[in-house]
Amino acid sequence: MRQSTDIEKIFTTELSNRNIFLTETQLDKFRVYFQLLIEWNQRMNLTGITDEFGVYFKHFYDSISLSFCVNIDQIQTLVDIGPGAGFPGIPLKICFPHLKITMIESLNKRVTFLNEVINELKLSGINAVHGRAEECAHERKYRFQFDLATARAVSNLSTLIEISSAFLNESGSFIAMKGPDVADELSAAEYALQQLRVKKTRLQLFDLPQELGKRSLISFERFELTPFKYPRKQGLPFNKPL
Repeated sequence: MRQSTDIEKIFTTELSNRNIFLTETQLDKFRVYFQLLIEWNQRMNLTGITDEFGVYFKHFYDSISLSFCVNIDQIQTLVDIGPGAGFPGIPLKICFPHLKITMIESLNKRVTFLNEVINELKLSGINAVHGRAEECAHERKYRFQFDLATARAVSNLSTLIEISSAFLNESGSFIAMKGPDVADELSAAEYALQQLRVKKTRLQLFDLPQELGKRSLISFERFELTPFKYPRKQGLPFNKPL
């Protein structure tokens, strides 16, 4: 069984290999985040991964991997759709404090957890919003407002593209965080891409450290404004994907 110090050493080494260098303050925030996750998970369903090694690499590192395919220094505003226990939004905020992050979560009890983490870690410029993404995307304060939108293990690509495209500003992009087998999803999303005026710009595959699995990061950009009727009303993007 690995000790916490060994896990942190591997974690920091793997991130430094990606030119991400954590301070002791940032490491301490990850420690507190892990403790809060385990504590709250005893009361509500946040994650099935509870061992420290798994959380650090299958959640924290995997969340931070978003920065592998985008110049994060050029990103100011990010919307995280369906963050659940805060992934990828909170790990990204810890690593890249300049980001202004909005996390849109449909379950209020998870929003309560996210706000607890934000308060305990003393994070600023990040907030958790209780709402459905397909409804928030029609609100003026969110529509066409973000440099980057992302979703991790939320739904199929057709649904995610429909929900996310309306959040993006003129030069914004959406990155879907997926497992390794995405060919069928990409093929099934062709109609959605056409309807939503979106194009795929990049597919990046990478391995999680310690042979923990493969991941895909798929980038999309709008080439025209998202038609006003999208995303469709509550539930439709999920129940009847384009």
